[in-house]
Amino acid sequence: MRLTRFAALACFAVAITANVLRAEAGKEDSKAAADTGKGKTVRLLTVGNSFSGNSTHYLGNLAKAAGNVFIMHPANIGGGTMAQHWEKVEQYEHDPNDPRGLYNTKVSLKQELGAEPWDFVTIQQASIVSHDVATYRPYAKELFDYIHRYAPKAEVLLHETWPYRRDDVRFYADFRRAGEPATQEAMYEGLSKAYETIAAELGVRRIPVGDAFQMANTDPQWGYKKDMVFDFKNAQPPALPDQTHSLNMGWQWAKQKDGTMKLTMDGHHANAAGEYLGACVFYEVLFGESVVGNAFVPPTVDGEYAKFLRETAHAAVEKARGREGK
Repeated sequence: MRLTRFAALACFAVAITANVLRAEAGKEDSKAAADTGKGKTVRLLTVGNSFSGNSTHYLGNLAKAAGNVFIMHPANIGGGTMAQHWEKVEQYEHDPNDPRGLYNTKVSLKQELGAEPWDFVTIQQASIVSHDVATYRPYAKELFDYIHRYAPKAEVLLHETWPYRRDDVRFYADFRRAGEPATQEAMYEGLSKAYETIAAELGVRRIPVGDAFQMANTDPQWGYKKDMVFDFKNAQPPALPDQTHSLNMGWQWAKQKDGTMKLTMDGHHANAAGEYLGACVFYEVLFGESVVGNAFVPPTVDGEYAKFLRETAHAAVEKARGREGK
């Protein structure tokens, strides 16, 4: 089953919109939590895209369950690259009245950096070019220096994103562009090496969400396995293939302009399980606490599977610490 480029882009746009709404809701939850004055408080600014929204969606819930407080602002661009973030910085510095230098919050990165006493600021690369280390340069260093200039007390962290689901349409020859990885494994190997290289160049820690996704995806018991018997050709809504233990949105029915329903694929963005796994990794790095015993579980995620995801997040962070010596 192959999708049109229009359908794939439409699916991506829906996911971006959803993550913007989640981010706005998350800021309200964070403010309410901060008012309690209890627990450890962590302040995070994300300089990223919808993958930042995915990975932090449940972070406030995990913090609250542990008696902590989480405050976050997103400085995100839908599908944004490091180059696009740096372009906004340059546009704002050249002309503060130029709307191109502002995010959809009508605020510049410079203003966001001064908005809170940030503990952490994350930067990341857009997923589709995450395997290509050349796309990080010189923008990762430019952003790193800019952040340190205007938020000198914040620790800059590199948010390692994840590979697409193994049956994502971007791995099909008709959709794959020159130089792009052809499989989930190839994409992971490329992005993992690129993030490690840039982290070493900047002297920063990684938030190893991509490592955790790969560990979960390849687990013999809990890893997602493509449905090989579903009849895509004759499928009718609401029938869907078996997507047990998927960390991505995957196959879903979408209403078209003519009113018909079409089976579409989003193997890029995280679903509730993927968002939970990403948040667990973020929690361990930002709060310096094990997430293994955390009581929060999203209502749509099975309890035993959630336990596996927490343990996987913990293992990924411990492995990253061992490699980085931190």
